[in-house]
Amino acid sequence: MSKTQSTAGTIELDGVPYDWSLEREPHMLDDEGWKGMTIALVQRDAKREAMVEFPAPKRLLKGMPRGRLQLDDATIIRCIRAAMSAGWNPMSRGRPVVILVDAEGN
Repeated sequence: MSKTQSTAGTIELDGVPYDWSLEREPHMLDDEGWKGMTIALVQRDAKREAMVEFPAPKRLLKGMPRGRLQLDDATIIRCIRAAMSAGWNPMSRGRPVVILVDAEGN
């Protein structure tokens, strides 16, 4: 059996379901250099989305080939908690909130 890499899903935190999806993989920009991956978070039946941006992986900065993306439940939970502590209110209206996190999602 082969294990497939998930790029979207649902996770429950404190009894509340959150949907997440991989918005962008790490990529190179002409003027800014490498940009890290971005994950979109939205609370089920809520209005406001959070975009969690990770830094570019060190292996890309060193010129090494891309590796597999590591998105597990623990990383997604840390992203949700980081977004909440940064002031993301899923039930408010408005544009998506952009949150910058470290490589572990904190």
